[in-house]
Amino acid sequence: MTKDKIFIFDTTLRDGAQTQGVDFSIDDKIKIAHALDSLGVDYIEGGWPGANPTDTEFFQKKIKLNNSIMTAFGMTKKAGRSAENDPGLSSILNSNTPSVCLVGKSWDFHVDVALGISKEENLENISESTKLFVKEKKNLCLMLNIFLMVLNIIKNIHYHVLNQHMIMERDG
Repeated sequence: MTKDKIFIFDTTLRDGAQTQGVDFSIDDKIKIAHALDSLGVDYIEGGWPGANPTDTEFFQKKIKLNNSIMTAFGMTKKAGRSAENDPGLSSILNSNTPSVCLVGKSWDFHVDVALGISKEENLENISESTKLFVKEKKNLCLMLNIFLMVLNIIKNIHYHVLNQHMIMERDG
């Protein structure tokens, strides 16, 4: 029998903050992070540095955690700029967290309508963004929206992205 581990990834400090009537202060976020840490949550998504002043300031604090890994959230790079020159990715890098969670668009409707770019350009944005954080030796979680719901429609996109990550991992 193997001893596989299930990792707990908590999004309270970002997703929970999007609930109507919720407005976490920095002190609230620190208290919640410490409570999650004491529960032994593996990863705590602390918010989205650069998205608002509270999250940006929160990530500038030195928060001592004993059990958990603080994680910064963000999106893949914007089209038309390099990953190294993307302000959103720079904010994540400047958050000084060992772990990063990026959300990428994987449904063609989102790519076409929300991003207004080609599927190939979207793949390039995902690939270049992930390469940046791998190069910076960040623990990377890539969240591909609606992955399971439209898997048959987009399986070739995911195969390409996952294959690229396997090649990167193999080649170091």
